[in-house]
Amino acid sequence: MTPRVMESRYMQWAKQHVHVSYNLATSGLMSYPLSRLPVRLEDLEITGNSFYGYLPLQEALARHCSIGADRIFATLGTSLANHIAMAVLAGPGDEILIEDPGYELIVATAGYLGAVVRRFPRRPEANYQIDPGDIASRMSPRTKLIVVTNLHNPSSALTSEETLKEIGAIARRSGARVLVDEVYLDAAFDITPRSAVHLGEEFVITNSLTKVYGLSGLRCGWVLAEPSLIRRMWLLNDLFENIPPHATERMSVIALEHLDAIRAWSKGILDENRKCAKELLAPREDLECFFPVYGTVMFPRLMHGSVDTLYQHLLSRHDTAIAPGEFFGLPDHFRLGLGGTPESFRTGVMRLCAALDSLP
Repeated sequence: MTPRVMESRYMQWAKQHVHVSYNLATSGLMSYPLSRLPVRLEDLEITGNSFYGYLPLQEALARHCSIGADRIFATLGTSLANHIAMAVLAGPGDEILIEDPGYELIVATAGYLGAVVRRFPRRPEANYQIDPGDIASRMSPRTKLIVVTNLHNPSSALTSEETLKEIGAIARRSGARVLVDEVYLDAAFDITPRSAVHLGEEFVITNSLTKVYGLSGLRCGWVLAEPSLIRRMWLLNDLFENIPPHATERMSVIALEHLDAIRAWSKGILDENRKCAKELLAPREDLECFFPVYGTVMFPRLMHGSVDTLYQHLLSRHDTAIAPGEFFGLPDHFRLGLGGTPESFRTGVMRLCAALDSLP
């Protein structure tokens, strides 16, 4: 029997090795200032009625997601949402198809659950778009779940609704489900498509306020699914989170009420930083870059040499960090976070360029 995965190498690295002045390894927006969120002390309580959902938060999420509150499981961030959703949808010995390159923590979670992980490609030469035929050719009677991220982590490629419908049809024919992690989807801003939960009951969606809105500290995450699955998630959650921190639930309700202002702040930062990245990196012949139209990250390829050498050089000589592509399945790539302050981001990218220029 294959040993269960009991740790995430990526999360260990992310928490221990990116305390630098110019952190280009982050995947979300810089923290939204608390001073700009209209929260008063009298708005908060330490303990409240938060057993199987805090009603004001359930209703606020229902409005945000355009879905009934009985189809929402609120939890702590997207990672726990993914964990509990996957635990309900697949078990030991079941096959889970996961995109490659992809987010290491999703793969590690599937391994922890005792599932058999199979991968399907998102090819750099196709701008990381999914070919549904690659999924169909890898399905088997043991396949219980297909997992994709949209926007794609680590490239920020947008998967169209038409492609998602094709994936849904493949899953439906086999009695499988499709888990779509949409934590980056709102970074498409004005053209943000509707959630894939509206495409059919085979779709299960995870999301949160953490990545696009700079509200990571609230840990406001959720799963969207049919009511019977949501009920199973609430019951399984009794073994994990049990009762959530009530003060952050109440703050999350306030944040959701003011999300338009937060979205405008986020969009301004990302638009400027994507423009800066293209300006500084497009002329370089030592990088191959897919420049996403949306999103909080990009995933350049280093054309020559070692990403690990580049990473160590950046860290030791330029006080700057990138996320090595080995954590996502492509060791000749690295993930670049676009969510810092425009001033810090520009300086960090200039230091990246200086590091590239000084490498052998």
